[in-house]
Amino acid sequence: MFVIEFVRFIFEIILTIAIIGLVTVGGSFILLIAINIAELVIGKPWRVPLPPVKIADADLPHVLLQIPVFNEGEMVIDAVNNAAALDWPRNRLHIQILDDSTDDTVAIAEAAIGPLRVQGFDIMHLHRENRVGYKAGALAAGLAQSDAPIIAMLDVDFRPPRNWLRATVPYLLADPKAGFLQCRCEFSNYRTNWLTRVQGMLLDAHFAMEQATRYRAGWLFQFNGTGGLWRRTAVAEAGGWSADSLCEDMDLTVRAELAGWHGIFLMEPPVPGLVPERVRHWRVQQRRWSNGFVQVARKLLPKVWKSPWSFRGKLSASALILIQAFYPCAAIAVVASLFCLLLRGFDAHVYFPLMILMGTLITIVAIGMTVTPYFVLRRGNLWDYLKTVASVPPLMVYISVSNAPSILKTVFGRREHFKRTPKVRPTSS
Repeated sequence: MFVIEFVRFIFEIILTIAIIGLVTVGGSFILLIAINIAELVIGKPWRVPLPPVKIADADLPHVLLQIPVFNEGEMVIDAVNNAAALDWPRNRLHIQILDDSTDDTVAIAEAAIGPLRVQGFDIMHLHRENRVGYKAGALAAGLAQSDAPIIAMLDVDFRPPRNWLRATVPYLLADPKAGFLQCRCEFSNYRTNWLTRVQGMLLDAHFAMEQATRYRAGWLFQFNGTGGLWRRTAVAEAGGWSADSLCEDMDLTVRAELAGWHGIFLMEPPVPGLVPERVRHWRVQQRRWSNGFVQVARKLLPKVWKSPWSFRGKLSASALILIQAFYPCAAIAVVASLFCLLLRGFDAHVYFPLMILMGTLITIVAIGMTVTPYFVLRRGNLWDYLKTVASVPPLMVYISVSNAPSILKTVFGRREHFKRTPKVRPTSS
């Protein structure tokens, strides 16, 4: 009997620690929701970008557009054509296809680029025979081939509108301490199935609530690796692209902020891309992001707390970097609660206050973070919203339990390898 009570006591301590972690992560989201409510009350946002500068065509800066590619097949054709269609002076737009492919994507890309070169487009097809540094290595290799002061970045499945550079570069140039600019991302296949609809809801919350609110509050927010711009000077002063994290974009974001730069977030124009359409592909993507955030936390959190930033700045940055702690905390909480119930003969009344607390927290965060983007962006009616938001908690529990072992191994120093997220080329292309 003593042994059973002791084991139960241990699991209840583990459960308590996991719940504290979940409440901490959830609390940061509640603060974002509160900021949005406060802005509604006062009738204006806390912060807006500086007005864009007006630039004559003759004075527009050279822009390097980098598109990393790895075994993407015919999707690279659409990426090349979309890049060439951007409204920017042809002699000032330099396109790089950073191709680490090991299949026929190399030949497909070259065939797509050839006719555009004949038309006068500056398109470099940089094919590496190794994947040293993965995406970060490819970006660094491409950067060494150009001296353009503005760097635009797109993943191979993203299709910005024709006026994308015209609409964004003037904002970056208006703020001399803006190191990067991030646009809101759209997802053109989010209506494909229930999984894409849930991802669309979560990503709308990420961009329209988390990213936008963090920017307006003057907090650190991340560059998402696509649909954005970098100022070359900021990349250089931050130390360049680094391959020691699977989240090279987050890594560079924090280092740039430490070097004295900040970002700009724009809701418009959105940049459409794709989300994974199968659970196993989404799981791979989420595992890579989670492990990458852990690597960034191990590397940069000590530097954040040693920096001259204010306590509020350090705390908000830590909340962003540690946001992926949700997954292992949720997984540990699920497993620990099951053992606790088992050891109490499935008598759950002791845990009712805890269950009410967690249920309330989940409801506030899930609805508070998703309801405004869903209806402002006109994603569907109320019934569609309720069906989709109800799918969020169980799916997050699934991905937490599935990816937690890998994340915990990364916490203790295991090195993860980059795994590509497969994407399906839209049939309408």
